[in-house]
Amino acid sequence: MTRITVTILVAICALAGGIVFKSFLLRTGQSATAPLPEFSLQDLSGKPHSIAEWQGKVRVINFWATWCPPCRKEIPDLIKLQQEYAAKGVVVIGIAIDDPEAVADYLNETKINYPVLMGTDEGIALARQLGNSVDAVPFTVIVDRQGIIKFRQPGEFSKEKIQEIITPLVHL
Repeated sequence: MTRITVTILVAICALAGGIVFKSFLLRTGQSATAPLPEFSLQDLSGKPHSIAEWQGKVRVINFWATWCPPCRKEIPDLIKLQQEYAAKGVVVIGIAIDDPEAVADYLNETKINYPVLMGTDEGIALARQLGNSVDAVPFTVIVDRQGIIKFRQPGEFSKEKIQEIITPLVHL
């Protein structure tokens, strides 16, 4: 092969890699904004809740499970976040991808101060629809007051990073 042919092949491979990488980022959704779809899930008592209940608020939607160590690690930060930002129009919404009995037991030992909805199979499908292409838990979506998804995070999320994202949204 000539040097020019090799250079062209390397350039084509680099371009293809960049396209695949950008496509992956858009699927995980960290850089893409989109309207939050309407959905409804039940709480632990079986009462249905529409996401529209929290329209006009900045929503931090966190998909989690009791068997997930990173989920359990970030829940105390989400509790603090709810305490600090509730008066500023922020609501944390937990969506448990888990067995209702395990969630009930966990909620009895951990005093979560934000709404927790049961996700099971519907929750997994919803997380995928919201951009969780790797089926990660925890998975967090931040939505502005107008209902536009501003950020998606597969995996653990620090309180500091959430604050960095929601602070400008609170002041809009």
